[in-house]
Amino acid sequence: MPVDLSSIHHDGSGRYVKTLANPSIHLGDNVQLRIRAGLDTPVDRVFVYTCPDGEGRYDEMQPEPGGRACRWWSIQIPISMPQTGYRFLILVGGIPYWYNASGLHDFTVTDSDDFRLLADYQSPDWVRQSVFYLVFPDRFCDGNSENNLRNGEFTYRGETARACRWGEPPSPGGLAKMVEFYGGDLDGVLSKLDYLSDLGVNSVYLTPIFTSFSNHRYDVVDYFNVDPHLGGNSALIALRRATADRGMRLILDIVPNHCGVAHPWFQQAQADPNSRTAEYFTFQKRPDEYACWLGVKSLPKLNYNSLALRRAMYSDPDSVFRHWMKAPYTIDGWRIDVANMLGRQGASQLGMEVGRGIRAAVKTENPQAYLLGENFFDPALQLQGDFLDAAMNYAGFTTPLWFWLTTFQFSTGMKRELIQAPGGFSTQALVDSWQAYRSSIPWQIVNQQFNTLGTHDTPRIQTILKNDPARVQLAVALLMTTPGVPCIFYGDEIGLKGAGLDSRVCMAWDESSWNHALLEDYRRLIHLRRTSPALSEGGFQILAVEKDSFGFLRDADQEQIIVTAHRGASPRPAGSLAVAQGGIEDGAEFVEFYNNRHALVASGRLPLPEQPAGAMIWIRKI
Repeated sequence: MPVDLSSIHHDGSGRYVKTLANPSIHLGDNVQLRIRAGLDTPVDRVFVYTCPDGEGRYDEMQPEPGGRACRWWSIQIPISMPQTGYRFLILVGGIPYWYNASGLHDFTVTDSDDFRLLADYQSPDWVRQSVFYLVFPDRFCDGNSENNLRNGEFTYRGETARACRWGEPPSPGGLAKMVEFYGGDLDGVLSKLDYLSDLGVNSVYLTPIFTSFSNHRYDVVDYFNVDPHLGGNSALIALRRATADRGMRLILDIVPNHCGVAHPWFQQAQADPNSRTAEYFTFQKRPDEYACWLGVKSLPKLNYNSLALRRAMYSDPDSVFRHWMKAPYTIDGWRIDVANMLGRQGASQLGMEVGRGIRAAVKTENPQAYLLGENFFDPALQLQGDFLDAAMNYAGFTTPLWFWLTTFQFSTGMKRELIQAPGGFSTQALVDSWQAYRSSIPWQIVNQQFNTLGTHDTPRIQTILKNDPARVQLAVALLMTTPGVPCIFYGDEIGLKGAGLDSRVCMAWDESSWNHALLEDYRRLIHLRRTSPALSEGGFQILAVEKDSFGFLRDADQEQIIVTAHRGASPRPAGSLAVAQGGIEDGAEFVEFYNNRHALVASGRLPLPEQPAGAMIWIRKI
């Protein structure tokens, strides 16, 4: 740009989008939009572009009374559509610029990256104040040994089930790994709720718990019963009551894309083409040629061309989705496995139709339920307010962070061949990747995105970062301070390691093996995340990008937080960070989270000490 326009900023957070009549946005409301720029930025006029009912229009914004560090413009716009897109036309010295969710541009942009407002969107408001904890039940805690699997109890896909000692290494690979059980159960989760409360988490996500033959239980054989080896339905009732007593939320994992080959639905369909459930599946040639998940014959794919299947899975009052949301279970939401593939089979692309049906059913039971979907790719289509409340934010947070902190590496697919580039991401590539995924969805959903450093489907962060304590601290700090809802994979807080599916190791309950410094860092950051309005509700603005470092602002009316992140092997020299473009005035005082150091903004810059690899978090109460 010919002039410095970095101080121009708008996002969908509360400082920039203000509802006037209701806490949330409804059809018929007026909403105030605000945009800011630095005092020295030569902005002449600002217009907001909207397109009500398909007809574009530009309305001029009005300057607000002058501020100490920046100028503001505002306008009220009517909300007449379920989704309202908008962007800004900014005249600077007679030159036009367009500003949308992807940034500032000196060319005419399309509608695709417009800021978006959702009207009458049923947001799960509790999620933004949550810190989640992901539990793989078989590996977390054995609370009741009486329900443990016995050696040789069954044979599944030619492999005999095996009971393992707690902490024993799993088999190196193959199907045998899937039928090894360590005895973790729901009683075990219940017995450790005090541990979770002490850690500070207030929401629990359980991977599948319904009756299955594998330890991962994504091959469900009974959607209406908790696996007896996990304690059965009574154990879930007890866990639900205990979490509710502590003010904890509980979401479950569901697999509506496919079921296990031993499910009665499939068994009937395979045996009898005239059976009630035959239309639930797609057979090319009965009995052994049928659509399945990624060619895995033990996971036959469900066919949502069947209206009867839709009724059984989500639309009927006693359907699978709705059953577990009713008393006595009253779960707080669902994580949908492989949501990116749901309802999609070649020429039959029913994903969004099915997704809207699932959303309607879930929100009928509880408008505040959290509907989360697994998607390793681009979930934007599912995140426009009519299907998911959030996606597991692998592509929009996790993998770009890995690529910045280590190397670039992608799997080609089921063959697990790797595409690698040892140089990894530049800092600008990280920032741009995050921005691209944020800009594709409404801000109301950005702050609900499910951020992780790793899950039961990925290596653990300690393994990815080769046990580098500084970079692990940096990763945890970014998990807790960037937009979205943080989720901790069980045991990451004490330093568990594991590559691939061996990330599903047993939780270590011998405290002598714990990384206590890391655990304390998690506790402190979780407390900050849960008590900070800037981190739970605030905006996001990049302040600086350097070769090995970047800084960003999270701002709310009550608080401003500046985070500086450095990955370099050598410390970043002492210096300063330009913050005036964040609307921060001279004399503003910030206090550093880790060492309580105080710093005053002068001449538009925040003085910074030398910074080794890691994060610094500077906090200002307003």
